[in-house]
Amino acid sequence: MPKANSAFMKPMTVSDDLAAVVGKGPMPRSEVVKAIWVYIKKNDLQNPSNKRNILADEKLLKVFGGKKEVSMFEMTKLVSAHLS
Repeated sequence: MPKANSAFMKPMTVSDDLAAVVGKGPMPRSEVVKAIWVYIKKNDLQNPSNKRNILADEKLLKVFGGKKEVSMFEMTKLVSAHLS
């Protein structure tokens, strides 16, 4: 079996703004992304006309740097700024 990418699975420190959405860290980047998608779906935050875009609520506005709508690809980049 191929070896898992250990850098991708390494637990990361989660910022306070991101922790409000996904819970307290540390957690691997993959788990952070999963938790964000659970939050998005639970709160019905996908744009109904374009499911690839996420509409930010009050908590996600802080994670998304104040942007009200981001693409799922941009979301990954913005979330990375909250991991260390």
